[in-house]
Amino acid sequence: RSHVGSNSVSPAAACVIIIIMASNINVFLRVRPCAKPSPHFTCEPEKGFVTFETERHGPEGDVNHNKTVHNFRFNGIMPMSVTQQEALDMVAKPVVDDVLNGLNGTIFAYGQTGSGKTFTITGGPSRYEDRGLIPRTLAYMFECFRTSTSQHKMYISYLEIYQDKGYDLLREDSGKKLEELPKVVMREDGDGHFHLRNLSINVASSQEEALNLLFLGDTNRVVAETSMNDASTRSHCLFIIWIESTAPGSDVIRRSKLHLVDLAGSERVSQTGAEGKLLKEATAINQSLHYLERVIVALHARAKGEQMHVPYRDSMMTSVLRDSLGGNCKTTMVACIAAEPSNIMESLSTCRFAQRVAQIQNNAKVNEELDPTLLIARLKREVTELKQELGIARGGQEEGGEGGELTDEDLDQCRALVLQFVSRKADPKQHFVCGSVPRSRACFRILRDLCNGAKGGAAGGSAADPARKAALEAEVQKLRLEIAQRDQEIAMMVQMLSKQRGGAD
Repeated sequence: RSHVGSNSVSPAAACVIIIIMASNINVFLRVRPCAKPSPHFTCEPEKGFVTFETERHGPEGDVNHNKTVHNFRFNGIMPMSVTQQEALDMVAKPVVDDVLNGLNGTIFAYGQTGSGKTFTITGGPSRYEDRGLIPRTLAYMFECFRTSTSQHKMYISYLEIYQDKGYDLLREDSGKKLEELPKVVMREDGDGHFHLRNLSINVASSQEEALNLLFLGDTNRVVAETSMNDASTRSHCLFIIWIESTAPGSDVIRRSKLHLVDLAGSERVSQTGAEGKLLKEATAINQSLHYLERVIVALHARAKGEQMHVPYRDSMMTSVLRDSLGGNCKTTMVACIAAEPSNIMESLSTCRFAQRVAQIQNNAKVNEELDPTLLIARLKREVTELKQELGIARGGQEEGGEGGELTDEDLDQCRALVLQFVSRKADPKQHFVCGSVPRSRACFRILRDLCNGAKGGAAGGSAADPARKAALEAEVQKLRLEIAQRDQEIAMMVQMLSKQRGGAD
């Protein structure tokens, strides 16, 4: 475990940044399933259109002089029958592919309380098929790692913003009260880069480790029962995935991050009847969403060519999402709405907000930098190869003279070089240099034995049985991982139920 020092790249490394052309934020709409949707709401997923019709006369006889038909268009619409896997394919996979190629990415869900934001981002606790974007994204990323030739490293952070104060959901001292925990604070340096203090970065070397961190963070989240949601999240949560990737033989490293954001839902206190602590939480949530809307309005005005200050510093949430909104990031928004008649006006407001977000332009970049360690290793390797080529050019007198016998250790080294050169993971651009004329002859003999299937090369040259064995072992490992994952989810659900029952008692 370590702590975040900065969201920026290291100043000691030479940066190689490739600029990608500006693109607007993609906006998708998800409709929560309901038994009796409002007759004033129509949805056309194939065309990407939704329509709201408001009544001309209000319930008290007052006349509505505004327009009564509102049409909205989205990049994609997820109807009530959409599955979680289809949501992943539509919303998350394009962003994840960009993140694996070195771009920053953000996916955030917005909507009123009880509209399905947490179900979309995290998922439901009752069924395995209800897994949300975060666990499915982790599974998809590790699947890409296994099929990629590049080397990848994953780190995970989980930030909760409760009443405009930041807390680390992966803290080790989770038994303490929330008020007693060290707060995650933001600091801005002279270059405009934000630093997150007291937020841990946790290594995730496998899908199981990543899911364990997710379950730990979800257990520590602040939830409460309201009149509109039995388990309403009372805070904004950001699940941050940091990726480092290096291509074979390259001394350039790519660093990117993916924010998966579950925003707390807006709610009308007059409808929920919140009092006491719930009222204070609802006030803080609505205030932070108001600051978010101010940022969106300012960015929308900038998109029209107006000179306007963007108030990122008004709240911690807008400061953290500064790159995601109008910065170096590929951003996608999921607008979650409920189609019941009582929620039509809130859903209409969510769609209006989404249309303003869709006008924002981000300038995403591939973040690359030269790694000094990899650069030094490559230069040392080139020096060694040049020395070996120089030895061959001088006649190969190093080992036993011209045509001299090689030792068993020399032959083992030659065999290892040949096996590495013909392996599937070898870099096709890598030169084969063995060091001397006697070594070259020995390597050719070993390669001939491998091709002919001779006894001397059978240990490394018979690739059929080892390849089949490796494939079977990989399949067994995959099945074991799925079993362990489901056991872990069951254990975490039991723990959460026990915790809720203990709190109720």
